[in-house]
Amino acid sequence: MRLRLDEGRLLAALDALAGIGAIEGGGCARLALSDEDKAGRDLVVGWMKALGLTVQIDAIGNVIGLRAGREAVAPIMTGSHIDTVRTGGRYDGNYGVLAGLEVVRALNAAGVTTRRPIAVAFFTNEEGARFQPDMMGSLVYAGGLGLNEAYAAVDKDGQSVGDELRRIGYVGAARPGAMQPHAFVELHIEQGPILDEEKVQIGVVESVQGISWTEYTVTGISNHAGTTPMRLRRDAGYLAASVNLFARRLAWEMGGNQVATMGALALRPNLINVVPNRAVFAVDLRNTDEDKLKQAEAAVTAHIAEVARDERVEVEARVLARFEPVVFDAALVDRVEHHARALSLRTRRMPSGAGHDAQMMQRLCPTAMIFVPSVAGLSHNVKEHTEAADLAAGAQVLLNLMVELAEG
Repeated sequence: MRLRLDEGRLLAALDALAGIGAIEGGGCARLALSDEDKAGRDLVVGWMKALGLTVQIDAIGNVIGLRAGREAVAPIMTGSHIDTVRTGGRYDGNYGVLAGLEVVRALNAAGVTTRRPIAVAFFTNEEGARFQPDMMGSLVYAGGLGLNEAYAAVDKDGQSVGDELRRIGYVGAARPGAMQPHAFVELHIEQGPILDEEKVQIGVVESVQGISWTEYTVTGISNHAGTTPMRLRRDAGYLAASVNLFARRLAWEMGGNQVATMGALALRPNLINVVPNRAVFAVDLRNTDEDKLKQAEAAVTAHIAEVARDERVEVEARVLARFEPVVFDAALVDRVEHHARALSLRTRRMPSGAGHDAQMMQRLCPTAMIFVPSVAGLSHNVKEHTEAADLAAGAQVLLNLMVELAEG
């Protein structure tokens, strides 16, 4: 019997979840461990229970719904996250979780029990928009971050992960990582323009770029913008501006997959006629090659030291996240490609430019990812969109692959 995914049910579930934390323009704001995140969690957990899944919540708030198999062996797991950035869309993360639930619905509707159990998970604080590091829940799950260290992470208002988890009622009894999957597959929108530009329906993801996030705090001296000669300034804002330009130029010069972004910047006192005495900014560097990523980090560090010396300002650096590039399991990647082509879908092998929970799960078991196109490459944007036919195609590939793995 060929199992079919119900496109209408998937779209309806995406719409319902998007209604929680909805913001103008069709996007979502469900920052990790916020009231909106709690409401989204409660909705998805309710759906899991309605499907007959046994729901397990661990101590970092990761949620796993388990569908029993014919044998009590390690499950085939899928999933992603449901937290968003402050100006997020309705598909990032959510699609992978809700498609996983549609896999379960299809199996339930057909009365099929697979040999291996099927697990659908959503992980805590994948985005890192409120608490750092990003992919926190899956990193703790995979043993790469201690629970107490994760609990101690604070947001800009001084609220901690531990306190917020307790406040929303999602500190579970299970030990993170207690359920060891046989394999993990994450379905996700691409969040980039390649598949859409090339009119390819399925991205076969072979790897994930390494990620380096560093926050810098620069201290100078405030002074009058009109009366202070340029040679006497100790301008914290100047250093920040120079790093923004340097990082962009560096990425162009290095070429390949190197990217660089300054996405956060705050000046003090932030007045038009005052030389800033403080700048806080973050630099995001990424590359598929660890040696080249280290080269980029070293170049930015050297530039900051040089400008700080010349401008006579002080700089403190704080690493927010640092993950090496990850290569997914070759055999599992091949099966993604096989199932996509079996459905006559065009495929493209590619790396992921964004970080994902799958890169943490690769530490525990064979892992792969499936991408579907993002229209115009937009993501972390309220206009993020993927066509319904592409959403359904990716979910069908996931279903077929998971059934194969669960029966194998």
